[in-house]
Amino acid sequence: MEASVEARLTVVERRLERIETALGLAPFPPPERPRPFPAPAPAAPSAPRGWPTAREPLDLEDLLGGRILAWVGGFAVVLAAVFFLVMAVHDGWIGVDTRIALAFAASAALVGLGAWLHEAKGRAQAARATVAAGLAAFYASDTAATVHYQLLPAAAGLVVAGLVGALAVALTIRWSSQEIAGLGIVGALLAPVLVQAGDSTAALVFTACALASAVGVLVWQRWSWLGPAAFLVSAPQLADWLYGERWSHLGAPLVVSGLFWALFVVAAVGYELRDPTVGLRLGSAFLLLVDGSLTALAGWWLLHLHHHDSGATAWVLGLAAAHLVCGSGVLRSRISREIGLLLVAVGSALAAVGLALALSGPALVVAWAAEAVVLAWAGARTGERRGAWASLLLLGTAAIHALIWEARPGALVYGLPSVPQAVIACSAVAAACVLTARLDSELRDGLLVAAAVAAVYLGSLLVVDAAGAHSGSVVQHAQVALSAFWAVLGFGALAAGLLGSKRWLRLGGLGLLGVAVAKVFLVDLAELQSGYRVVSFLALGLLLLAGAFAYQRLRTRAEVAR
Repeated sequence: MEASVEARLTVVERRLERIETALGLAPFPPPERPRPFPAPAPAAPSAPRGWPTAREPLDLEDLLGGRILAWVGGFAVVLAAVFFLVMAVHDGWIGVDTRIALAFAASAALVGLGAWLHEAKGRAQAARATVAAGLAAFYASDTAATVHYQLLPAAAGLVVAGLVGALAVALTIRWSSQEIAGLGIVGALLAPVLVQAGDSTAALVFTACALASAVGVLVWQRWSWLGPAAFLVSAPQLADWLYGERWSHLGAPLVVSGLFWALFVVAAVGYELRDPTVGLRLGSAFLLLVDGSLTALAGWWLLHLHHHDSGATAWVLGLAAAHLVCGSGVLRSRISREIGLLLVAVGSALAAVGLALALSGPALVVAWAAEAVVLAWAGARTGERRGAWASLLLLGTAAIHALIWEARPGALVYGLPSVPQAVIACSAVAAACVLTARLDSELRDGLLVAAAVAAVYLGSLLVVDAAGAHSGSVVQHAQVALSAFWAVLGFGALAAGLLGSKRWLRLGGLGLLGVAVAKVFLVDLAELQSGYRVVSFLALGLLLLAGAFAYQRLRTRAEVAR
């Protein structure tokens, strides 16, 4: 048998070793194995832009010594200046003009000292605290000069506050300091209140300029808290101005309301564009939801006050359309999908309210049912389940409206006030349930059951009304006809379910027969006269016996066939 390759190589190696030994040659060193390259260390996953990153643990000593100490010191300096002025005034050392001049000079000195410390001696918390104290002192001095001593008119006080706010904005952008932004920008927004400028147009223009600055800083620096803070400060001032202008020209208040709405939408969407994220931020959601709701309410109130009811409805519907357009645009961009869906949700809600203002009766039920189908279609196209739940909510609202106004449950006893209205309302709800069921497979069974219930309810109303029911008294034969309708329909559904092997139809028939039994034993037995009672019980009994016989025979045949 021929030796293997490994064995032959071993023999050759041994012979070579013997020859090398005989000749005195050193053997070849064994080949070195290549050293494996070290595996690269896995890179730390970088958080997507806009997502919160892990923060360093807070150093208590740094917090107390570097931050709290600085801010408490700045607050103490402001209090010392106030106490000095109070003491000087009390003792008569200085006059009114001198004390206000000293207050402004001290404020400027604090801001200048803090700016010099920050630029020349390092970005320390003490420097920022000093500047913040100076800005607060500026606002306090301006308020005292304008309101308390009347040395400055309200317009001049606003100009001074605007200059202080502009200085604060400049320092905020240069230093990226949230503390300066909080005191300077929010203080500027509060300036009309501090100087008691009232609801004048100048005060509103000043607030709008300060608000535009706040929105710019919010988008540039990406500070989410600034948007809600600016809204909470400026919205009451806008409401006060609108109330003061309610009987004057209508166009200006509407334009101002629209501009303020657009400004806050830009703030929320611009912030999300600058700092995109997957989830829904509370600050942006607050701005969009509250801003849209209050703007719709303000415009409707103004127009309704001037007896422009059609214009008030058009305002709400127009604002709804604006939200829907903005939401559709956001959904196609790289901004958070949740923001786009929130805009669409606000627009859909405003559209439902606008339809309620524009329509009434069965027309409103039809409109709400149609909007529910549109929401279900949009949810199916985008794969967003919340569209289906919003559709169900709107469908439920339409059904409740129909039960309260067009097809009241009391009509099962006293008849319908308007047969066409009941037919339109119930048919709209049933058709919307069927269409929505075709769009959503997960909710299909429940929606089909709801459609069947709406159809049976409408048929029951029509049977009672056709049997001669009227308001004021219970018509005996109308109640017998209703019991017979439920029993016959239940028997027919049971038989059809047995013949077609459809379990849901059999269960529906059994349920309807159960309702008929409950009505006969609980209502007919107590309310009907003897003759009608006999007819009711006899008809129900015969149908129940027929149903039981058919169920047993058909079920037995089905089992044999299997």
